[in-house]
Amino acid sequence: MAIRQILTDRDPALHKKCHPVTQFDDKLAKLIDDLRETLIDAGGAGLAAPQVGILRRVVVLYGPDEEVVELVNPELTEQEGEQDGLEGCLSLPGQWGYVKRPMMVRVKAQDRKGNWFETGGQEMVARCFCHEIEHLDGHLFSEHVDRLYNNEELERIMEEEGEPPKKQKRRR
Repeated sequence: MAIRQILTDRDPALHKKCHPVTQFDDKLAKLIDDLRETLIDAGGAGLAAPQVGILRRVVVLYGPDEEVVELVNPELTEQEGEQDGLEGCLSLPGQWGYVKRPMMVRVKAQDRKGNWFETGGQEMVARCFCHEIEHLDGHLFSEHVDRLYNNEELERIMEEEGEPPKKQKRRR
């Protein structure tokens, strides 16, 4: 396993549509393991393969029970409700914005061996599923915001809302 470099929003790979995974082999397992290790090291909430320069439909993220969920060729199959909340991204360090997302989602995906399964989540987990799956189509959360906030502005917003300041780690 290896920690990979996370690309920033200026890199063209982040703006390209990813290819479906068709071979479920050791190369895919290594990519998933590297994504998992890179996610944990970076302290994010999720990480998609294009964020490390690999244009394949692979995502790792923290699921409903705070476990790392591996998604290969994920598809959103169901969405309900709406929420508006702050998001950040490991590829846009120090930038935050308000994004509307579904309150609940269901996702169909394959595991590292090619077996199909379904999962889903609510609130922040639903937000994370949507955010990471969008990366696979070359989109960033910043496309949905009216304004981006820096860390200092974020701290001020959180204080005004009576919430403790967000940590730099575990960005959504």
